[in-house]
Amino acid sequence: MKRMTGHRLFWPAVVLIALLLANLAFTPDFFAIRVRDGHLYGSLIDILHFGSPLILVALGMTLVIATGGIDLSVGSTVAIAAALACLHISESDDPGSLGTVLTAVAIALGVALLLGAANGVLVARIGVQPIIATLILMVAGRGVAQLITDGQIITVTSEPFKLIGGGYWLTVPFSILLAAAVVLLASMLTRRTALGLLLESVGGNPVASRLVGIRAAGLIGLVYVVSALCAALAGLMISSNVSAADGNNAGLWIELDAILAVVVGGTSLNGGRFSLGGTVLGALVIQTLSTTVYTIGIPPETTLVFKAVVVITVCLVQSPVFRAKAARRRSGARHGNRPVASKKLEVGA
Repeated sequence: MKRMTGHRLFWPAVVLIALLLANLAFTPDFFAIRVRDGHLYGSLIDILHFGSPLILVALGMTLVIATGGIDLSVGSTVAIAAALACLHISESDDPGSLGTVLTAVAIALGVALLLGAANGVLVARIGVQPIIATLILMVAGRGVAQLITDGQIITVTSEPFKLIGGGYWLTVPFSILLAAAVVLLASMLTRRTALGLLLESVGGNPVASRLVGIRAAGLIGLVYVVSALCAALAGLMISSNVSAADGNNAGLWIELDAILAVVVGGTSLNGGRFSLGGTVLGALVIQTLSTTVYTIGIPPETTLVFKAVVVITVCLVQSPVFRAKAARRRSGARHGNRPVASKKLEVGA
């Protein structure tokens, strides 16, 4: 039992199950999955569907945090990618063609690659602290996104583009399949090759990794590029789902939810060992929280407080130190406060 509770995925899974059961208590058909017009519908499908962008952003964030860094610019990258894709489609002569959509996707991913590379250069080559380097793009990137959209919401009408975030494939929302494919690819690259071990060594002990000949700069630059590409995919999903791009609100504060998902999933912000599975569970916990708020009737003005309480609870139950202190308190309360015998020392002359 102790081995099970000590597993890094145990407590995130327990909290996720508890949240789902809480929803079930208020909505008896919460677990029901129906097929309508050849598509799967249901609350569980909605959680996976709307949680897919967060899973992608948190996935890239996990790799960055594994190297001891942080990426605060993912929200701005989401907005820039969405704005570029929607702008290209809206200005195209044939917005409904597959070629137009593929070009828009290529533009969004290409710019994201450059943004990630810029973060990587600032952190790995120039030596700027990650929080400062990515904070620059976090602030400037939001302004760039608004410049691209000219401060307006760009709406598009394109069935191929709608598929990315709002369409279905094989009865399942395409966004779920896309997120699952990215997670599977990242898992294979980090766990079936030496890449994951190299990332953990760079984040866990940078000096030792440098002494054994690991080129940390290249790896650090790579994870920032991957993080930006994941954020761009999330931006395409979000804008596709609503058929619009909002440079001001798209991806707003998603970087904070991504960091929370990584922490809830059991990955330390100090770098080193990481868990992609834990991150996926953490992202689903964050997304399920949003659903739970409306299901159990929590007032909107206290939503963030409720979310903070759940997150801090998960972090506490995952802490070995906190669990050990709680166990000692329970043990002391059960056995009572026993008096400690004292011995009087006599000193002879």
